[in-house]
Amino acid sequence: MNDDAAAVMLDDELAAAEQARELCRRILDECGKVIVGQREVLELLLIALLGQGHALLVGVPGLAKTLMIRTLADCMNLSFSRIQFTPDLMPSDITGTEILQEDRSSGQRVFRFVKGPIFAQVILADEINRTPPKTQAALLEAMQERQVTVAGERHKLPDPFFVLATQNPIEQEGTYPLPEAQQDRFMFTIVVDYPPEEDEFRVIATTTGGPTPQVEQVITASQIGQMQALVRRIPAADYVIRYALRLTRWTRPVSWDAHAAVPKDVPDYVRQYVTWGAGPRAGQNLVLAAKGRALLHGRHHVAVEDIQAVALPVLRHRIITNYAAKADNVTPDDLIRRLLRDVPARTA
Repeated sequence: MNDDAAAVMLDDELAAAEQARELCRRILDECGKVIVGQREVLELLLIALLGQGHALLVGVPGLAKTLMIRTLADCMNLSFSRIQFTPDLMPSDITGTEILQEDRSSGQRVFRFVKGPIFAQVILADEINRTPPKTQAALLEAMQERQVTVAGERHKLPDPFFVLATQNPIEQEGTYPLPEAQQDRFMFTIVVDYPPEEDEFRVIATTTGGPTPQVEQVITASQIGQMQALVRRIPAADYVIRYALRLTRWTRPVSWDAHAAVPKDVPDYVRQYVTWGAGPRAGQNLVLAAKGRALLHGRHHVAVEDIQAVALPVLRHRIITNYAAKADNVTPDDLIRRLLRDVPARTA
């Protein structure tokens, strides 16, 4: 593949892409029966699923974060499990535990593994920052390895496996903020904001009236697996990948190794406000998410605009700002928007 053109998809892949786009449209329409507005959030959740990633939703209570996740799972005919994270939650409460059980045929006592709520295809980790690091780590291991280890034995998790965690940005007392390395396991951090006035009017009107509409199941787990494989086959030209790479590397003001090369054209505002920038996983997630978005919007190759559209949710939790940024009220989102203006889409 050269710098100026993306590889061409085969005819059967083009047909599969059109079918996948239609399925995605139907999923979003079904979710729209229950969820008022929040179309962009639902699209990002769907893109994360297509890219085999996980998402962290940040928003105040009452914005239907849990309802969105449950409705999405219902549309896809996937098993769903909600885990309410609390300070006394133990890793075994998530992964499962071994119990001593008597075998009636032999009379012997044997250990039997009882699966925990993590053994579902869609996991809602509600208020993940309210549980201690040991329990958070158990969930993060499952997210990365797609398996859990109990008493030295590995247990595979179902496929597809999709974790959606929520955080309340208001109450921080008695919480355990996710370390940066664990936040990096999430493809997206999605900010769920207050709805516009007309959408909020519809929410109040519909939820205080008749029964909640029921959604139809429009896709199966096997079809999701096929769509995930198709997303990875969507071509991205070299210049698009280079753009994602530059966008990632320009977030780094310093290198861990003092002798390693740091891009000379990193903007001054990044050097002024950023302590640590995004790692290589950010570039991978930028391209994967852009492929999912291209599929969702009916394109058969990745465009620079797809990278730009997913830059905020991919990068905002991977940029660590310093005290100067806090003093000047500069957020990671502000820096990413400036980078989107300054990073050239192509280089000479």
